[in-house]
Amino acid sequence: MRLVQVLVPTGKREAVLRTLDEEGVDYAVSEETSGRDFVAVVTFPVPKEAVEPVLARLREAGVERDAYTVVVAAETVASKRFDQLREQYEEDEENGDRIAREELASKAAELAPSVSTYVLMTVISALVATAGLLLDSPAVVVGSMVIAPLVGPAMSASVGTVVDDDEMFARGVRLQALGGLLAVGAAAVFAFLLRGTGAVPLSAAEVLSIPEVDERLAPDVLSLVIALGAGAAGAISLSSGVSTALVGVMIAAALVPPTAVVGIGIAWGAPEAVVGSAILVLVNILSVNFVAIGVLWQQGYRPERWIRRDEARRATFFRIAVIGVGLLVLSSFLGAVTYTTYRNADFQGDARDAVEDVLSDTDARLLSMELQYDSGPLREPDRVVVTVGYDPASDPPVVERELTRRVNAVAPEPLSPWAAGEINVEVRYVAVVE
Repeated sequence: MRLVQVLVPTGKREAVLRTLDEEGVDYAVSEETSGRDFVAVVTFPVPKEAVEPVLARLREAGVERDAYTVVVAAETVASKRFDQLREQYEEDEENGDRIAREELASKAAELAPSVSTYVLMTVISALVATAGLLLDSPAVVVGSMVIAPLVGPAMSASVGTVVDDDEMFARGVRLQALGGLLAVGAAAVFAFLLRGTGAVPLSAAEVLSIPEVDERLAPDVLSLVIALGAGAAGAISLSSGVSTALVGVMIAAALVPPTAVVGIGIAWGAPEAVVGSAILVLVNILSVNFVAIGVLWQQGYRPERWIRRDEARRATFFRIAVIGVGLLVLSSFLGAVTYTTYRNADFQGDARDAVEDVLSDTDARLLSMELQYDSGPLREPDRVVVTVGYDPASDPPVVERELTRRVNAVAPEPLSPWAAGEINVEVRYVAVVE
């Protein structure tokens, strides 16, 4: 519920009070003695869903749009009329369970911190995420998400779009761009220092094979679900007036770790290995904004003045279209990664069949087979390690050339320009005593 205070202009007192009576709203009236063009201050409690329609009725009654209006959260209201009013608006499906346009814009503006605070918290979050990734510590990575101030700019850009506030939209876009660049830069500098000082004495291949890093090098289409869900959850939590803290962690989960991986790849001189992470960052940013704008527009948020609604509709649809095209283009990479993943699974089965077929003509048998992938973003196979068991009473079979030929015969055509082309087959022999 909300407690609303409104200044009543001179000559509009009776019209305002009559409107509140017609709406079934309890109110208290205080005299306004500042000497300006107002005669009273009206204070009244309403359900959060009723704030926007009641304020709209009051403006029709003569309350000025730029007049002093305060909307604050109220804990408890003991009133039978209020209970009836709440039941009335709970049954109003058109308005839904959402806060007023004015309150939405105010909350979105509050979520976007000052530039200095935003820069500091973003840098700290990126440093913590980089450390967590290199330590292979999920707990530390989650901690970096908690402190990342990323929900505010995304929601500001989305709200600014649907309510036709160009200044809020521009600020949200600027902060998102600044945050992404800062996160990548801070992660790269920090990782470079760790590498240069020997604090992390690992090669590029070893760093990129760390599980927390490796899982973000080749994201598939399922990664898109995280960002889409985060954007929808952020818009719904903001419009319903509930806390966005947990949603902020979800949005950070989609953005902070991949930006840190991009920085790590740059520091270790392997930018081709983190193309996937860089694309994932862009896809997630676009997804969060795309879904948030769509959800807020679907919930009925529009500019306050009707003469601006057509212009706002055009701007909203244009921005959704631009973001959608960019999202579609970038998401094609995630689709390619997903396709490659399934194709690699099929290749592994075909390669195993080929190896077993070659070994069936010898006295040796297959103990294990491991596929190793290149460092490109599509993670295509470039090496197969075959462990062969043989009788120590006889010499191991010479099958490496034939295995290489047979494995490459069933290998799929590479999709990535970074792919080696031919798959190397390494045979390891193990004497097995029956």
